[in-house]
Amino acid sequence: MDVFKAIQDRREITKFESKPIPEVILDKVVDAGLFAPTGNNLPSKNMIVVEDRDMLNKLAETTPYMKWLKEAQAGIVVTGKPDVSKYWLQDASFACAFIWLEAVEVGLGSAFGAVYHSEDVEESKKREGYVRELINLPKEQRVVAVLGLGYPAMTPRPKKHVPREEVIFYEKFGKQSK
Repeated sequence: MDVFKAIQDRREITKFESKPIPEVILDKVVDAGLFAPTGNNLPSKNMIVVEDRDMLNKLAETTPYMKWLKEAQAGIVVTGKPDVSKYWLQDASFACAFIWLEAVEVGLGSAFGAVYHSEDVEESKKREGYVRELINLPKEQRVVAVLGLGYPAMTPRPKKHVPREEVIFYEKFGKQSK
């Protein structure tokens, strides 16, 4: 599969088979996050791989929207380090995207559990604090997201995307053609 095909095929998968993920496949998915770009090539992100069933179940309680972690075979907590780079959020976000696309490439499904909440500082503190305590994360790191991984139990139908003309412009906002 090429990258564009992985982008087109990507769906949020929230129902997983109980089939374990082979270590070689999980390592490849994690390495996609490792090799994701960072601003100024600074080491501004960490990824904590979680396969322990009890821990995945606890992480599922981070927000009401992450119950799918109870079925996932693995999770990757992606964190950013503001003390290392002012681009920590972008860097961690790139890692999440690369992880998700590699998961598609190797036949896994993934779901994105947002932990960092840019518009609600108190909610973000609550979510991040909960995850921080579970995984023993240093206080200077920020928890961006938890990605759930597993073999899809079902694949949702393709999404209907916003028409290209409403999103893509040339040279200036609103200009429809080259």
